[in-house]
Amino acid sequence: MRRTRYSAGVRRPWLRVAGTLFAVAWGGNEFTPLLVMYRADGQMSALTVDLLLGAYVLGIVPALLVGGALSDRHGRRPLLVWSPLFGILGSAVLAAGAGQPLVLAAGRICSGIALGLVMAVGTSWVKELSTDAPGSGARRASLSLTAGFGMGAGVAASLAQWGPWHAQLPYLVNIVLTAVAGLVLLTAPETRARATDPGPLRHDLRIPASGHRRFLLVVAPTAPWVFGTAVSAYAILPGLLAAQVPGLAVGFSGLMCLVALGTGVGVQLAGRGLDNPRSARGVAVALAVAVPGMVLAAVTATTRSTLVGLVAAAVLGAAYGLLLLGGLQEVQRIATADDLAGLTAVYYSLSYLGFFVPAVLAALDPLVGYPTLFGLGAVLAAACLALVLANRHRALDSGDGSYVLTGQRPQARTGGPAGDRATPGQAQPSSWRRSSSIPKWWAISWTTVTATSSATSSASAQIARVGRR
Repeated sequence: MRRTRYSAGVRRPWLRVAGTLFAVAWGGNEFTPLLVMYRADGQMSALTVDLLLGAYVLGIVPALLVGGALSDRHGRRPLLVWSPLFGILGSAVLAAGAGQPLVLAAGRICSGIALGLVMAVGTSWVKELSTDAPGSGARRASLSLTAGFGMGAGVAASLAQWGPWHAQLPYLVNIVLTAVAGLVLLTAPETRARATDPGPLRHDLRIPASGHRRFLLVVAPTAPWVFGTAVSAYAILPGLLAAQVPGLAVGFSGLMCLVALGTGVGVQLAGRGLDNPRSARGVAVALAVAVPGMVLAAVTATTRSTLVGLVAAAVLGAAYGLLLLGGLQEVQRIATADDLAGLTAVYYSLSYLGFFVPAVLAALDPLVGYPTLFGLGAVLAAACLALVLANRHRALDSGDGSYVLTGQRPQARTGGPAGDRATPGQAQPSSWRRSSSIPKWWAISWTTVTATSSATSSASAQIARVGRR
């Protein structure tokens, strides 16, 4: 383990890195509420703008996978300082490329590289600098990102709807913000020393923890839903409802972004107690929220009701916030210090598959229709929830918060003094079974069933009313 020490006199050092996470996330999502504008101004099809939305995944994934490994061998700062530079370049290209799909795609890829670096390297750096409150690193990183996503979308939509230079000003604001955050980043203390004999890079690109059973059976199935729920709320639904708010489509798109991501921030703050190292409660609750969220999205696509759409955005935003937080907490327990950035990169790469959901649904809409597609999404979310519940006790930890690679259930408390645990290989005593969280899982299952039934009943009523008109 290669670590460096930093001065204890530096107060809240994680904030110096979190500022870059916030600014780059702002730049990554400011494009989203402007999709309606690009469709109107540039006469682009829904499929074209949805492909542009997902284009920055082409920059995110390589930056995630390579950046994480390189930061593990060269340190966090040498890699992350490039993120604000790519973010500024991306915003500048987007400002110059209004109405030109290829130029916009290039800008989106630059923004993706910036975001990939902050997600792999910045998230790990924030976690390592959060020594004042152990276990808070995942929450601080996810809050910084979610706040940036939300503020970026809200400000960009407002400027595009009511400000001058509607296709340029949103990006110029982000350029200034990102430049300031990049300067502050230079003062953040390094937490990982450069490797003296790093060996071939291909060795660092291998991430053994990505084969961990806990990662494969609990984390990986939930990862695409992180941004799958988010983009459903603030990229797909605003386009479906644009005709209901003539003249205010861009502003309404920004409002839906703020509702979804604001709810995401709220649940991340309120959901600190959901995480349980002895189960998968955090991600399971998140998926339980995603199911009715998808049903409400189907209702919105059927009725084209702006009110139902805002409710759907809030529920999907809550699912996004809980999924992001729960997934990062699982990853940071699974990973060792030497592959934390690498496993975080794998997790984010899987989560960003969700950004292709709008393009896939836009391509399938003429054949199936959005209501049916969102209904299928609810079924898939329920199936993923069942998978997580079935494997919630797989490869759990030994009680200290970090998972073991054996796939064993956690070593139990023996009923003696606090901190006493069963020795390796010892059978789990009945006290562990009695203290398990089975009642909580019944509560989660019941919440899922009742919420889905309620949303389905509402959907049926709305569809019936539409059919009578």
